[in-house]
Amino acid sequence: MLLVGGSSLKENMKSIEEEGANLLIGTPGRIYDIMDRMDILDFRNLEILILDEADRLLEMGFQKQISSIISRLPKLRRTGLFSATQTEAVEELAKAGLRNPVRVEVRTEMKMHDRSSQQLASSKTPLGLKMEYLECEADKKSSQLVDFITKNMSEKIIIYFMTCATVDYWGVVLPHLATLKKCPIIPLHGKMKQTAREKALASFTELSSGVLLCTDVAARGLDIPGVDWIVQYDPPQDPNVFVHRVGRTARFGRPGRAIVFLLPKEEAYVEFLRIRRVPLEERKCCDNVSDIVPQIRSAAKKDRDVMEKGVKAFVSFVRAYKEHHCSYIFRWKDLEIGKLAMGYGLLLLPGMPEVKHHTLSTDGFVPVEDIKVTEIKYKDKSREKQRLKNLKAKKETEHQKAKPPKPKANQNATAAIKGKKTAKQRRAIQTVEEADELDRDYRLLKKLKKGTIDESEFAKLTGTEEFI
Repeated sequence: MLLVGGSSLKENMKSIEEEGANLLIGTPGRIYDIMDRMDILDFRNLEILILDEADRLLEMGFQKQISSIISRLPKLRRTGLFSATQTEAVEELAKAGLRNPVRVEVRTEMKMHDRSSQQLASSKTPLGLKMEYLECEADKKSSQLVDFITKNMSEKIIIYFMTCATVDYWGVVLPHLATLKKCPIIPLHGKMKQTAREKALASFTELSSGVLLCTDVAARGLDIPGVDWIVQYDPPQDPNVFVHRVGRTARFGRPGRAIVFLLPKEEAYVEFLRIRRVPLEERKCCDNVSDIVPQIRSAAKKDRDVMEKGVKAFVSFVRAYKEHHCSYIFRWKDLEIGKLAMGYGLLLLPGMPEVKHHTLSTDGFVPVEDIKVTEIKYKDKSREKQRLKNLKAKKETEHQKAKPPKPKANQNATAAIKGKKTAKQRRAIQTVEEADELDRDYRLLKKLKKGTIDESEFAKLTGTEEFI
């Protein structure tokens, strides 16, 4: 019997009472609720407890529920903790919850070729999995991705992005492109409702070829048959997740392939993974790839929804990039957001602090000439009608506000004299102001993640409201 959130708790309890179960499969939260509410459950004859993706269960804050579940089970049982990555927290749980634990580690051996000899080395990934990396500039990255999909249209592909907003954006943009019109493209991320996630997953599972765009919500615990390619368009924030992502292919002895896109300044990630027994081979960039940026910009000009999703995706990516665990490799201060924005097909650079204060490079960005962002309309007529209504109300409110009195000329002169500062003083003040604004911006991002503020408030406070 399956016990997960998103389904009716009462229905679960009714099914257990009426039908019973020999095997319960579920999330720690739902199983804990069932055990807490149903006194009639008898676990005295339970034989086996399995904790799959044990490290992730602990990271997600389920330690309290897991400890409570274990305390209600008979001590004479078999317990297994399974994961592709074993953390210290898993080791601690094993010591506390297992009796006489035995560690079983599965490795594959591969031949390492060098000039002098051939030697065997262990790998964390299956033998049938071939892994590659492709290094390219940020403004060429999206075109390289589309070229890759186009050349593998008959394959089943999962593409990983770093944020929900980037999945939403590319899920809207890619079907607009001429070469991908006939390609099934399905988005999946954690902010979608449970029913929508289940529908997306079922649709992709049934396909013989197609593309699933997703976040790390689909990095673990999914067995999707026939996946040929894993594409990591954005490397994961947590390097441990890399192995879980590529584990969606080459399953049960089948062959599989994986590729990760890297920027030139991220090349050290290849050596980092090699040290962790995850070897990658280089794949050269295609030189004759069609530039898709004009097509993306054309779609953004015709539909405000595309433009807004692009800005949100771009901002969310830059903010998420700051949270990389391997910050010595993925240094956000080295991020060339001018080229990145071009790759996203943005019409203009958003007014976020990193752009306003030029703390990051804006080189390589060519803004669209003679365009007024406020005049771009939604294709959805009801949304456009509501937008115009909101604009009208905003103008009326601003008109009603009394204009502040103009200061006298002599007061202006006095203020100007007092306000004169040396170039060194001005630079020092600007540096402090930039640091303060970036700190403020980081705090707002934390509030957004916790749900203290919503996306519209976040956009207003960070200066991106003009695009919404």
